[in-house]
Amino acid sequence: MEANTRGTGRLPAAFLTPGSSSFLDFLAEHKPELIPGHRGLPEGAVVEAPHGTTIVAAVFDGGVVIAGDRRATMGNVIAQRDIEKVFPADEYSAVGIAGTAGLAVEMVRLFQLELEHYEKIEGATLSLEGKANRLTSMIRGNLGMAMQGLAVVPMFAGYDLDLGRGRIFSYDVTGGRSEERGFAATGSGSVFARGSMKKLYRDDLTAEQASTLVVQALYDAADDDSATGGPDLARKIFPIVSLITEDGFRRLTEPEVARIAVSITDQRLSHPNGPQAPLL
Repeated sequence: MEANTRGTGRLPAAFLTPGSSSFLDFLAEHKPELIPGHRGLPEGAVVEAPHGTTIVAAVFDGGVVIAGDRRATMGNVIAQRDIEKVFPADEYSAVGIAGTAGLAVEMVRLFQLELEHYEKIEGATLSLEGKANRLTSMIRGNLGMAMQGLAVVPMFAGYDLDLGRGRIFSYDVTGGRSEERGFAATGSGSVFARGSMKKLYRDDLTAEQASTLVVQALYDAADDDSATGGPDLARKIFPIVSLITEDGFRRLTEPEVARIAVSITDQRLSHPNGPQAPLL
Protein backbone atom coordinates (compact mmCIF):
# COMPACT_ATOMS: atom_id res chain seq x y z
CA MET A 1 0.00 0.00 0.00
CA GLU A 2 1.42 3.36 -0.98
CA ALA A 3 1.99 5.70 1.95
CA ASN A 4 1.52 8.93 -0.06
CA THR A 5 -1.20 9.89 -2.48
CA ARG A 6 0.20 11.28 -5.71
CA GLY A 7 0.51 15.06 -5.77
CA THR A 8 -0.86 15.78 -2.27
CA GLY A 9 1.77 14.29 0.04
CA ARG A 10 -1.02 13.18 2.37
CA LEU A 11 -1.62 9.73 3.80
CA PRO A 12 -4.51 7.76 2.29
CA ALA A 13 -7.76 7.81 4.27
CA ALA A 14 -7.21 4.18 5.31
CA PHE A 15 -4.28 5.25 7.49
CA LEU A 16 -6.27 8.00 9.20
CA THR A 17 -9.49 6.11 9.95
CA PRO A 18 -9.82 4.76 13.51
CA GLY A 19 -10.21 1.02 13.50
CA SER A 20 -9.12 -2.29 14.97
CA SER A 21 -5.84 -2.80 16.82
CA SER A 22 -5.32 -5.83 14.58
CA PHE A 23 -2.89 -5.26 11.70
CA LEU A 24 -4.22 -8.42 10.07
CA ASP A 25 -7.78 -7.02 10.03
CA PHE A 26 -6.43 -3.80 8.50
CA LEU A 27 -4.74 -5.76 5.70
CA ALA A 28 -7.82 -7.90 5.15
CA GLU A 29 -9.92 -4.77 4.57
CA HIS A 30 -7.54 -2.70 2.45
CA LYS A 31 -5.02 -5.11 0.87
CA PRO A 32 -6.33 -8.68 1.25
CA GLU A 33 -4.03 -9.98 -1.50
CA LEU A 34 -1.06 -9.41 0.84
CA ILE A 35 -2.33 -12.09 3.22
CA PRO A 36 -0.90 -15.51 2.23
CA GLY A 37 -4.15 -17.39 2.80
CA HIS A 38 -6.09 -15.08 0.48
CA ARG A 39 -4.07 -16.08 -2.55
CA GLY A 40 -5.33 -18.85 -4.76
CA LEU A 41 -3.51 -21.37 -6.91
CA PRO A 42 -4.41 -22.05 -10.53
CA GLU A 43 -6.85 -24.92 -10.85
CA GLY A 44 -5.06 -28.24 -11.06
CA ALA A 45 -1.71 -26.73 -10.09
CA VAL A 46 0.78 -28.95 -8.30
CA VAL A 47 3.32 -27.04 -6.23
CA GLU A 48 6.64 -28.46 -5.09
CA ALA A 49 7.83 -26.16 -2.30
CA PRO A 50 10.47 -26.58 0.41
CA HIS A 51 9.09 -27.87 3.70
CA GLY A 52 10.56 -27.25 7.12
CA THR A 53 10.33 -30.00 9.69
CA THR A 54 10.58 -30.73 13.38
CA ILE A 55 10.19 -28.14 16.09
CA VAL A 56 10.48 -29.07 19.76
CA ALA A 57 9.88 -27.14 22.98
CA ALA A 58 10.14 -27.82 26.70
CA VAL A 59 9.25 -25.91 29.85
CA PHE A 60 11.94 -25.57 32.50
CA ASP A 61 12.12 -23.96 35.92
CA GLY A 62 12.00 -20.27 35.00
CA GLY A 63 10.98 -20.34 31.35
CA VAL A 64 10.66 -22.30 28.14
CA VAL A 65 13.05 -23.44 25.40
CA ILE A 66 12.08 -23.86 21.74
CA ALA A 67 14.33 -25.37 19.07
CA GLY A 68 14.28 -26.47 15.46
CA ASP A 69 16.48 -28.48 13.12
CA ARG A 70 17.95 -26.79 10.04
CA ARG A 71 16.81 -29.03 7.16
CA ALA A 72 14.22 -28.15 4.52
CA THR A 73 13.10 -30.84 2.07
CA MET A 74 11.34 -30.84 -1.29
CA GLY A 75 10.06 -34.32 -1.92
CA ASN A 76 13.01 -36.66 -1.49
CA VAL A 77 15.56 -33.86 -2.01
CA ILE A 78 17.26 -31.77 0.68
CA ALA A 79 16.31 -28.26 -0.46
CA GLN A 80 18.30 -26.40 2.20
CA ARG A 81 20.61 -27.49 5.01
CA ASP A 82 20.70 -24.32 7.11
CA ILE A 83 17.15 -22.94 7.11
CA GLU A 84 16.07 -21.11 10.26
CA LYS A 85 12.76 -22.24 11.75
CA VAL A 86 12.61 -20.49 15.14
CA PHE A 87 11.87 -16.75 15.28
CA PRO A 88 11.12 -14.28 18.09
CA ALA A 89 7.48 -13.13 17.92
CA ASP A 90 8.16 -10.37 20.42
CA GLU A 91 10.23 -9.86 23.55
CA TYR A 92 8.57 -12.71 25.49
CA SER A 93 7.49 -15.24 22.85
CA ALA A 94 8.72 -17.19 19.85
CA VAL A 95 7.34 -19.18 16.92
CA GLY A 96 8.76 -22.34 15.41
CA ILE A 97 7.61 -23.23 11.90
CA ALA A 98 6.84 -26.56 10.27
CA GLY A 99 5.22 -27.03 6.88
CA THR A 100 5.57 -24.99 3.68
CA ALA A 101 8.63 -22.88 4.42
CA GLY A 102 7.89 -19.79 2.31
CA LEU A 103 4.32 -19.38 3.58
CA ALA A 104 5.39 -20.13 7.15
CA VAL A 105 8.08 -17.42 7.18
CA GLU A 106 5.62 -14.93 5.69
CA MET A 107 3.06 -15.83 8.35
CA VAL A 108 5.64 -15.30 11.09
CA ARG A 109 6.49 -11.84 9.74
CA LEU A 110 2.81 -10.90 9.69
CA PHE A 111 2.45 -12.24 13.23
CA GLN A 112 5.39 -10.12 14.40
CA LEU A 113 3.75 -7.05 12.80
CA GLU A 114 0.42 -7.97 14.36
CA LEU A 115 1.88 -7.98 17.88
CA GLU A 116 3.90 -4.79 17.30
CA HIS A 117 0.87 -3.02 15.81
CA TYR A 118 -1.32 -4.00 18.78
CA GLU A 119 1.25 -2.68 21.25
CA LYS A 120 1.52 0.65 19.41
CA ILE A 121 -2.26 1.12 19.12
CA GLU A 122 -3.24 -0.08 22.60
CA GLY A 123 -0.15 1.08 24.47
CA ALA A 124 0.10 -2.31 26.19
CA THR A 125 1.49 -5.76 25.42
CA LEU A 126 -0.99 -8.45 24.45
CA SER A 127 -1.21 -11.30 26.97
CA LEU A 128 0.42 -14.62 26.04
CA GLU A 129 -3.04 -16.16 25.76
CA GLY A 130 -4.06 -13.35 23.43
CA LYS A 131 -0.98 -13.86 21.27
CA ALA A 132 -1.77 -17.56 20.96
CA ASN A 133 -5.34 -16.69 19.90
CA ARG A 134 -4.10 -14.25 17.24
CA LEU A 135 -1.92 -16.99 15.75
CA THR A 136 -4.94 -19.30 15.70
CA SER A 137 -6.80 -16.83 13.47
CA MET A 138 -3.86 -16.56 11.08
CA ILE A 139 -3.55 -20.34 10.69
CA ARG A 140 -7.30 -20.67 10.14
CA GLY A 141 -7.07 -18.02 7.44
CA ASN A 142 -4.55 -20.23 5.60
CA LEU A 143 -6.89 -23.24 5.52
CA GLY A 144 -7.61 -22.83 1.80
CA MET A 145 -3.91 -23.08 0.99
CA ALA A 146 -3.50 -25.99 3.41
CA MET A 147 -6.21 -27.91 1.54
CA GLN A 148 -4.10 -27.45 -1.61
CA GLY A 149 -1.07 -28.97 0.08
CA LEU A 150 0.56 -25.77 1.36
CA ALA A 151 0.03 -26.28 5.07
CA VAL A 152 1.67 -24.27 7.86
CA VAL A 153 1.75 -25.81 11.35
CA PRO A 154 3.68 -23.60 13.79
CA MET A 155 4.45 -24.01 17.47
CA PHE A 156 4.17 -21.04 19.81
CA ALA A 157 6.02 -20.70 23.10
CA GLY A 158 6.52 -17.86 25.53
CA TYR A 159 6.93 -16.65 29.07
CA ASP A 160 3.64 -15.70 30.69
CA LEU A 161 4.33 -12.57 32.75
CA ASP A 162 1.01 -12.91 34.59
CA LEU A 163 1.56 -16.55 35.64
CA GLY A 164 5.33 -16.32 35.96
CA ARG A 165 6.11 -19.45 33.91
CA GLY A 166 6.78 -20.73 30.42
CA ARG A 167 3.94 -22.07 28.26
CA ILE A 168 3.73 -23.98 24.97
CA PHE A 169 0.91 -23.98 22.40
CA SER A 170 0.57 -26.37 19.47
CA TYR A 171 -1.77 -26.10 16.46
CA ASP A 172 -3.26 -28.16 13.66
CA VAL A 173 -3.82 -27.01 10.07
CA THR A 174 -7.35 -25.78 10.86
CA GLY A 175 -6.11 -23.46 13.60
CA GLY A 176 -7.12 -25.78 16.42
CA ARG A 177 -5.03 -24.85 19.44
CA SER A 178 -4.00 -26.82 22.50
CA GLU A 179 -1.70 -25.98 25.38
CA GLU A 180 0.99 -28.57 25.94
CA ARG A 181 2.19 -29.61 29.38
CA GLY A 182 5.92 -29.89 29.86
CA PHE A 183 7.08 -30.51 26.31
CA ALA A 184 5.84 -30.68 22.72
CA ALA A 185 6.93 -31.42 19.16
CA THR A 186 5.55 -30.78 15.69
CA GLY A 187 6.65 -31.63 12.16
CA SER A 188 7.55 -34.87 10.39
CA GLY A 189 9.97 -36.00 13.10
CA SER A 190 7.66 -35.06 15.97
CA VAL A 191 6.72 -38.65 16.85
CA PHE A 192 10.35 -39.58 17.47
CA ALA A 193 11.21 -36.29 19.18
CA ARG A 194 8.23 -36.56 21.50
CA GLY A 195 9.17 -40.13 22.41
CA SER A 196 12.68 -38.99 23.25
CA MET A 197 11.50 -36.14 25.46
CA LYS A 198 8.87 -38.32 27.12
CA LYS A 199 11.62 -40.51 28.58
CA LEU A 200 14.01 -37.71 29.58
CA TYR A 201 11.81 -34.81 30.67
CA ARG A 202 11.56 -33.76 34.32
CA ASP A 203 9.73 -30.88 35.97
CA ASP A 204 12.84 -29.43 37.64
CA LEU A 205 15.06 -28.99 34.58
CA THR A 206 17.43 -26.05 34.45
CA ALA A 207 17.76 -23.92 31.32
CA GLU A 208 20.95 -25.75 30.31
CA GLN A 209 19.39 -29.17 30.90
CA ALA A 210 16.30 -28.20 28.89
CA SER A 211 18.53 -27.00 26.04
CA THR A 212 20.34 -30.35 26.07
CA LEU A 213 16.98 -32.16 26.16
CA VAL A 214 15.67 -30.50 22.98
CA VAL A 215 18.91 -31.12 21.08
CA GLN A 216 18.78 -34.78 22.17
CA ALA A 217 15.19 -34.92 20.88
CA LEU A 218 16.16 -33.43 17.51
CA TYR A 219 19.04 -35.91 17.26
CA ASP A 220 16.61 -38.80 17.86
CA ALA A 221 14.16 -37.37 15.33
CA ALA A 222 16.91 -37.12 12.71
CA ASP A 223 17.93 -40.70 13.49
CA ASP A 224 14.55 -42.01 12.30
CA ASP A 225 13.10 -39.28 10.06
CA SER A 226 14.90 -38.48 6.81
CA ALA A 227 13.30 -35.00 6.62
CA THR A 228 14.87 -33.93 9.92
CA GLY A 229 18.50 -32.83 9.98
CA GLY A 230 20.73 -33.64 12.92
CA PRO A 231 23.79 -31.63 14.02
CA ASP A 232 26.13 -31.32 11.02
CA LEU A 233 29.61 -31.23 12.55
CA ALA A 234 31.41 -31.17 9.20
CA ARG A 235 29.57 -28.04 7.99
CA LYS A 236 29.17 -26.61 11.52
CA ILE A 237 25.38 -26.40 11.15
CA PHE A 238 23.57 -26.81 14.46
CA PRO A 239 19.94 -26.52 15.63
CA ILE A 240 18.47 -23.14 16.49
CA VAL A 241 17.83 -23.09 20.24
CA SER A 242 16.10 -20.17 21.97
CA LEU A 243 15.29 -19.51 25.63
CA ILE A 244 12.45 -17.31 26.88
CA THR A 245 12.42 -16.24 30.52
CA GLU A 246 11.28 -13.26 32.57
CA ASP A 247 14.33 -11.48 31.13
CA GLY A 248 12.98 -11.96 27.60
CA PHE A 249 13.93 -13.86 24.46
CA ARG A 250 17.50 -15.08 23.97
CA ARG A 251 18.83 -17.20 21.14
CA LEU A 252 21.75 -19.38 22.18
CA THR A 253 24.93 -18.50 20.34
CA GLU A 254 26.41 -20.91 17.83
CA PRO A 255 29.31 -21.84 20.17
CA GLU A 256 26.81 -22.60 22.96
CA VAL A 257 24.72 -24.91 20.76
CA ALA A 258 27.85 -26.42 19.20
CA ARG A 259 29.13 -27.37 22.67
CA ILE A 260 25.88 -29.21 23.45
CA ALA A 261 25.72 -30.87 20.03
CA VAL A 262 29.36 -32.03 20.09
CA SER A 263 28.93 -33.44 23.60
CA ILE A 264 25.83 -35.38 22.53
CA THR A 265 27.51 -36.66 19.37
CA ASP A 266 30.56 -37.82 21.33
CA GLN A 267 28.38 -39.73 23.78
CA ARG A 268 26.44 -41.34 20.92
CA LEU A 269 29.64 -42.95 19.65
CA SER A 270 29.40 -45.39 22.56
CA HIS A 271 25.61 -45.16 23.08
CA PRO A 272 24.05 -44.65 19.61
CA ASN A 273 20.52 -44.83 20.95
CA GLY A 274 21.13 -42.02 23.42
CA PRO A 275 20.57 -41.75 27.19
CA GLN A 276 18.80 -44.69 28.78
CA ALA A 277 15.80 -44.04 31.04
CA PRO A 278 15.36 -46.33 34.08
CA LEU A 279 12.83 -49.14 33.77
CA LEU A 280 11.16 -48.23 37.06
